[in-house]
Amino acid sequence: MKAVLKLLTIFFLLSGALACSGQNSKPEFKVLVLAENGGHHILFSQRAAIWLDKLAQERNFSVEYLQNTEKVNEKYLSQFQLFIQLDYPPYGWTKEAETAFVKYISEGKGGWIGLHHATLLGEFDGFKMWDWFSDFMGGIRYKNYIPTFVSGKVNVEKSSHPVMKNVPSSFQINQEEWYIYDKSPRKNVQVLASVDESSYQPETGIKMGDHPVVWTNPAFKARNIYIFMGHSPKLFENEAYVQLFKNAIFWAANQKQ
Repeated sequence: MKAVLKLLTIFFLLSGALACSGQNSKPEFKVLVLAENGGHHILFSQRAAIWLDKLAQERNFSVEYLQNTEKVNEKYLSQFQLFIQLDYPPYGWTKEAETAFVKYISEGKGGWIGLHHATLLGEFDGFKMWDWFSDFMGGIRYKNYIPTFVSGKVNVEKSSHPVMKNVPSSFQINQEEWYIYDKSPRKNVQVLASVDESSYQPETGIKMGDHPVVWTNPAFKARNIYIFMGHSPKLFENEAYVQLFKNAIFWAANQKQ
């Protein structure tokens, strides 16, 4: 495991260096990526970094990667116009990082995109649930997931939102471990898209009914967007997903697309 983490560290360092070297002028904005550094999401994180670095070179922004929250404090976060929580869970953060992040979001210091594991809310690995983060995500708690993976059709509910620009009204996700929460966050957030559980293939009894998968919480000053899909690296072969992620970056960072 240590060898895998060492290789992953080298990968992210090289990715960041390549992103910076490919820019001929001062970056228009800076992005911080807190990436999950272990488990079975490593392949997604690695593929996401390749895609992000390419986009950064094309659109002249910089990307810095972290694998833990030890460096995160108010001064450090002030450098970045966008914070991407790339499958990194909402627990195990340093207290200083938690405090800085809450201020960053509550005061609108920058934007935020959370992917997949960012809603793994509950008691995990000996950590208590981060109640503030649960409220940020609509007051939800993780309950279950589909370990066997199924495909599903995602339906856009608010096509007028900038994050959904040029995203088809419905699109297929071919492999995902759809999370089940203790309740739908719909009453507390603005839902942009949901998954049609009747479209699951193969069929499964693990369902939650109303099942949002992309949403934003307008109660917070920071532009924020949560995108549940984020397990398989093959997602970056899905044009609708790539468009969604790209839109989210420029909207959350308050930049022109």
